[in-house]
Amino acid sequence: MTRINLLYGTVYGSAQSVAEELADTLSSKGGDIKLWQPAELDGFVPAQDELLLVVTSTTGQGDLPDDIAPWYFAIKDSAPYLPELRYAVVGLGDSSYDNFCGAGRQVDELFQELGAKPIAPLLAIDAMETMEPEADAVKWVDSWYPLKD
Repeated sequence: MTRINLLYGTVYGSAQSVAEELADTLSSKGGDIKLWQPAELDGFVPAQDELLLVVTSTTGQGDLPDDIAPWYFAIKDSAPYLPELRYAVVGLGDSSYDNFCGAGRQVDELFQELGAKPIAPLLAIDAMETMEPEADAVKWVDSWYPLKD
C-alpha cells in the first residue's frame, strides 16, 4: 500500500479543514495517510515511492500562506529530482482576485519542474462558487483513488 503524505497551508483554516476531510476519506478507503501539520514540515522531502497530496489556500497576490511557504521555498531551493514521485494539488482561492489559486498553481508547477508526475489535474476550488470546499475535494479524490498503477 502506498503511503500518502497529505500536507496543507492555510490562512483562515479552510485548507486545513479540506485536508482533514481528505485524510478521513482516504483513510476510510484503506489509504495509509500521514497528515502533516505545517510546523512539522521543516526538512520534509517527499519519498519517491510515496504519494504527495498538497492542499493550500492562496493569500495576498497569489502567494502561499505563511505556514507552508518555508517548506515550499526549501524544496524549490534544494530542487531534488523526483521523477518517481506522484502528487496532486488542491488549490483554494477566490476568482474575484487576479491570481486565482496562485499558491496551488505554484506548488503544481514546482513539482512538475522537479520531474514529479501529477496523478490528477490541479483542483482549483473557488470560494465564489462553493461554500463546501470539502465536498468538492472528496468528489475529486473519488475520481482517482484508489490509484491505478
